[in-house]
Amino acid sequence: MAARSRKVFINLCVKDLPRTKDFFAKLGFGYDPRFTNDDAACMPLSEDGFVMFLTEAHFKNFTKRQICDTSTHTEALFAFSCESREEVDRMVKTAVENGGRPAMDAQDHGFMYAWSFYDPEGHHWEVMYWDEEKAQQMFGG
Repeated sequence: MAARSRKVFINLCVKDLPRTKDFFAKLGFGYDPRFTNDDAACMPLSEDGFVMFLTEAHFKNFTKRQICDTSTHTEALFAFSCESREEVDRMVKTAVENGGRPAMDAQDHGFMYAWSFYDPEGHHWEVMYWDEEKAQQMFGG
């Protein structure tokens, strides 16, 4: 049974929305002005995937739980794809040069190459390149 396509919205709490917007703009991302204001920024990843950066005060409107301290805890791993290994390397180097921090060392699994960074707010991002041809050779189908 084929899964129906769904839109995904990842909502992340940030302390400094302007800094976060500037950081991801330097990585080549833009924002949807319809859903971007002083409290939130909507960063499209694809036609069906979006990251919503929400100020701490605004984020608290959507949860009864305590907000994760990303300076000491990992709330989740957020991954997005690139079109080449070189783009992965450029993306992570640009992130670190603009206020991010290295997370894990680069990993080469043959069919997938990944490297990661922490954004200035401490969220853990994995940048990866998936080689479909090598994946089919290794796993079939």
